[in-house]
Amino acid sequence: MRHSARHAGFTLIEVMVVLLIIGIMASIVAPNIMGNQEDAKLQKAAVDIQQLESAVEMYKLKNSQFPTTEQGLEALVTEPTIEPLPRNYPQGGFIKRLPEDPWNNPYVLISPGEMGQIDIFSNGPDQQPGTDDDIGNWNLDEYL
Repeated sequence: MRHSARHAGFTLIEVMVVLLIIGIMASIVAPNIMGNQEDAKLQKAAVDIQQLESAVEMYKLKNSQFPTTEQGLEALVTEPTIEPLPRNYPQGGFIKRLPEDPWNNPYVLISPGEMGQIDIFSNGPDQQPGTDDDIGNWNLDEYL
């Protein structure tokens, strides 16, 4: 049997139609994915803050006080050497390591807090403290 050369491959028009369809699909899907990425970062920060807040509460249960601002969240990982020293510090700390926020910055502890007994927060996407996009234990409901 003989096949003609005309049926051997794709025509330029067929290739162009496929590329057009792929382009249309990408233009619809890409913005949705990019928007979800920022939402995911905000939710991750909120969950991290909840977990850090729970660990700080555990610290208070064991030591009758929160870590100070000077001791910071590092007091959850290693026993503080800054006064007031904890009375009952577990071997291995309260958590294994401190997470960074989704923008690669450390979370901040202020104790006593300005918004509550303690403030645990991330400076948010703009990475500037005191702005509207800060994510803290006082506004977690907006992100969860």
